[in-house]
Amino acid sequence: MPNVKSGLDGVVVAQQDICFINGDKGELDYRGYHIDELAPTATFEEIVYLLWHRKLPNNEELALLHERLIARRALNDDHLSLIQSTPHTAQPMSVCRTGVSQIGLYDPEKLLFDKETNMLKADDILSKMPTIMATFARCRKGLKPIPPREDLSHAANFLWMLNGEEPTPEAEKALDLYLVLLAEHGFNASTFACRITAATWAGMYSAVVSGIGTLSGHSHGGAIQEAMNQFQEIGNVDNVKPWFKGCLKSKKRIMGIGHRVYKSLDPRAPHLRAKVKALAERSEDHKWFDIALKLEDIAVRHPRFKERKLYPNVDYYSAPLLHMLGLNQDMFTCMFAISRAAGWTAHIMAQYEDNRLIRPRAKYVGPKGLKWTPIEER
Repeated sequence: MPNVKSGLDGVVVAQQDICFINGDKGELDYRGYHIDELAPTATFEEIVYLLWHRKLPNNEELALLHERLIARRALNDDHLSLIQSTPHTAQPMSVCRTGVSQIGLYDPEKLLFDKETNMLKADDILSKMPTIMATFARCRKGLKPIPPREDLSHAANFLWMLNGEEPTPEAEKALDLYLVLLAEHGFNASTFACRITAATWAGMYSAVVSGIGTLSGHSHGGAIQEAMNQFQEIGNVDNVKPWFKGCLKSKKRIMGIGHRVYKSLDPRAPHLRAKVKALAERSEDHKWFDIALKLEDIAVRHPRFKERKLYPNVDYYSAPLLHMLGLNQDMFTCMFAISRAAGWTAHIMAQYEDNRLIRPRAKYVGPKGLKWTPIEER
């Protein structure tokens, strides 16, 4: 029996051409494009096309993708009724999981796996997830749902459905950047869960539901909420240093700093940091940015963090960005899912193209040779 690799650490389980990560050098590529090339100018829709089609779109191809996504944004009456009847105390990620499962009920071709059918399912999932979550966010506040619009981008349409106001260009660009940066990240836990489910020839909706459930955990997508919780716990910039010292003394983990893969600065973090700074300057509310920036500065210079190569990850500045866009903290992980659905569906389609059941083995360490005892003698 081979040596056990706890958590599959360092184990290569497949080949893929969707995402490249070099954790030591802090590199991240989507289909061969470094994230520093994409983040400044690419829209989320362009990233979706790149992930799904292995190339950047031209104007005609991008327009066609827009049309396909826009056509599937709206929910039917049954789906709206389900969300409106959902308990207001429900966890948003549970609503997201259930919502995607329900739209799968209306899929007339559940177990067809040709390329065009898979694309239609991916369109459906990517388009409807923002509508599901914006609808729930309003219903639990006692507000009426706002139907999607056909003249807005993916990011702007979500903010419109959430707030009932057309977002400022700055808010739209901030959310769009977030969606671009979170769209894909290799064989992370949720993506691997999607591929395991797809490998059984389960349908795409089931595979994405697996991803959503996996993402909800605090060691994966749930960490972003914990990052914002700590900034609020700190409260003001003057409290950063004593709060940090308290964490060192109690060995409390600082959320948003450190990554399973990156042993250098997460390449997405600088783009998010710059966008949070820009939002803070426009709103004249520097509080959360100032706290995050000072905590980062103190932490990365501390010997313990230097030795372990701990730097801010994507969650660290995502938290204040989403907070400044007006989202409740328990919605943060849902935004992660709304973005990562692009990468999930790309990986699911890749799994279907060259499928093999994923069936690892585990080393048995239990007892052997036990003898049956009649129940009267136990």
